[in-house]
Amino acid sequence: MSSREQFNSFIPGDKTIPELTIKSILVGVFLAIVLGAANAYLGLYAGMTVSAIIPGAVIALALLKPFKGTILEVNFATMGAAAGEAIAAGVIFTIPALVLVGAWTEIHYLETSIISLIGGVLGVLWMVPLRRALVIKTDLPFPEGVAVAAVLTTTVGGETTSKKEKEGSVGGIWLAFGAIIAGLYKFGELSLNIFRGTIENIISIGKFSIGGRIQDGWLYGGLTTSPALLGVGWIIGFKISSYVLVGGLIGWIIITPLIALSSGIPTPITTIEISNAISMGYGNQNLGFNIWGFFQIWGNQIRYIGVGAMLVGGLWAIWTIRMNLVDSVKEAIIGIKVGEDKTKKRTNQDLGYKLVFISIFLMIIPISLVYIWLSNIYAISIFMAIITIAFAFLASALAGYLTGLVGSSNCPISGVTVTVLLIVSLIMLGLGVTGPEGMAIVIFISAVICIGGSISGDLLQSMACGQMLGATPKKLQISMTFGVIAISGVIGLILAVLHNAFTIGSRQLPAPQAFLMKGIVQGVLGGEMLWPYVLVGMVLALVLILIDLPVLPVAIGIYLPFTLSIPIFSGGIIRLITDKILLRKFGNEKDEETSDWELAIKIKDIKPKEKTIRTGLLFTAGLVTGEALMGVIIAVLIVMGFNFSVFYNAPLWPGLIIWLFIALLLAYIPIREIIRTK
Repeated sequence: MSSREQFNSFIPGDKTIPELTIKSILVGVFLAIVLGAANAYLGLYAGMTVSAIIPGAVIALALLKPFKGTILEVNFATMGAAAGEAIAAGVIFTIPALVLVGAWTEIHYLETSIISLIGGVLGVLWMVPLRRALVIKTDLPFPEGVAVAAVLTTTVGGETTSKKEKEGSVGGIWLAFGAIIAGLYKFGELSLNIFRGTIENIISIGKFSIGGRIQDGWLYGGLTTSPALLGVGWIIGFKISSYVLVGGLIGWIIITPLIALSSGIPTPITTIEISNAISMGYGNQNLGFNIWGFFQIWGNQIRYIGVGAMLVGGLWAIWTIRMNLVDSVKEAIIGIKVGEDKTKKRTNQDLGYKLVFISIFLMIIPISLVYIWLSNIYAISIFMAIITIAFAFLASALAGYLTGLVGSSNCPISGVTVTVLLIVSLIMLGLGVTGPEGMAIVIFISAVICIGGSISGDLLQSMACGQMLGATPKKLQISMTFGVIAISGVIGLILAVLHNAFTIGSRQLPAPQAFLMKGIVQGVLGGEMLWPYVLVGMVLALVLILIDLPVLPVAIGIYLPFTLSIPIFSGGIIRLITDKILLRKFGNEKDEETSDWELAIKIKDIKPKEKTIRTGLLFTAGLVTGEALMGVIIAVLIVMGFNFSVFYNAPLWPGLIIWLFIALLLAYIPIREIIRTK
């Protein structure tokens, strides 16, 4: 592994320009709240979040440009966006599980905010020594950090945003355009109800004799016409999106139909079930009943196959990087020793290590008090607080390494959380704490650890960007703290609004990761785990490992509604087409990879191929941000009692046609200049 101690940053380490200012703090706080809210919705809706670093950088640039902000002020504000997204990811993966297990009947604002704040601060503290270990002392590429540095240096073009954009740079116009069309689409679907957002059908493929009984064979298919998911597929690429589709095909097209064939499709009985079933058929009772029954099989049985696959996938992810994790711990210790020496170079100054580790030790007190307050269990709460501190470091180191390797959007933080949740659940089982209080404290612990790991992973990506630009680490760490405090103050309210509007666990807000957490906690502590299905998932994961395929994307595909896998895969196909066109245009010439830190701060001779990818990235980030933000706005309108619905049962085709048009835009916009130059 190489060292970046002597890396020549965009702003030299011996030069000082405005960085930590009132305007950069305010913009950072604003971005933390806005992009945190957007990712909270997206995570509950699709089971994944998308890194907010790139859209955060573009928005920060747009907001600070009228005030002649410096490039380091923009980077400082971007840290707030990263903090907001990371906190949101950690919270929505865990806290909603408290509602799903019945520990809470609604989202508790105060408790959620405190858990978010503790996890966020713990993640920031552990991130300080890990910065040297992973950003400076290794050659990890930190792809999204490189992308942000490249965008900022090419659009700013110098020290301040008052500089004119250089030719060949990528501005924020496509981010804004994507956000507007996705936001309008979502408003038309959810608020005006002028078209459907989900197109699905289930058909009988004949009758068959099974065990002496005649049963119908069923085949299900569907599509959610979501611009955001289209963008997610483009960002993660064809390979990963195809693995998600494979999981959907296994769960929805192979296993669920077999179970429906062998045991029949359940029928709704209660008034609520019948009402939900009819709504799923958009007024068609027979169709709605069949789709409802199909979803019951998936929700009550097939999801646990996803649980088993996620368990093994999470353990396998840790095992495959075990040596790197050990090296990271060693590098952190070395970094601590080096950090004790005062350095004159601005770009090497962190928060004091002594202060950091005293603060980490003292965190045991508030964590213990919170666990006692929430569970009324004293001795065990103190013990589990110590466990939380230790596991938070492991989760932070693992998440930091993974994000440095593959980027924030592809980091399997959920796999890390699942592994931690299982271990903590087994510890609580061994201690004899198996009631509702035990389930609650397990989820609380996992929430703190998940939030801490998510914070460290995402913010180390931003720290890498800061290292390239020439930011002061100490000031960026302060910025992270502002972002954590800002989003922690509102994340509970955001979750409550979304829950009241859509209901966590409903089709509008399926919260797949929270269901995963619920399944594990209930399975270990409550004896409700369907172990045969879990074992099937574990065996499936082992098969995938043996044939060298990634487990977690396939497991997510099994766990998500099938209608979400299709738009993700569609976005991946469009990205594949884009890459093929670039390959045909530029051949096999060596690409200037974003892993090259020198490229990130290069402001001249920007290649058309690189500009193409950046344009697509900004447009897809806009699609994700626009739809997610509009989802939060619509949730607020619903809670306030506003109803703008045009139709009771919306028509099918308008939404599909518009969605296909957006897909065509996604295919055309990045490559339009290449087509024109042919």
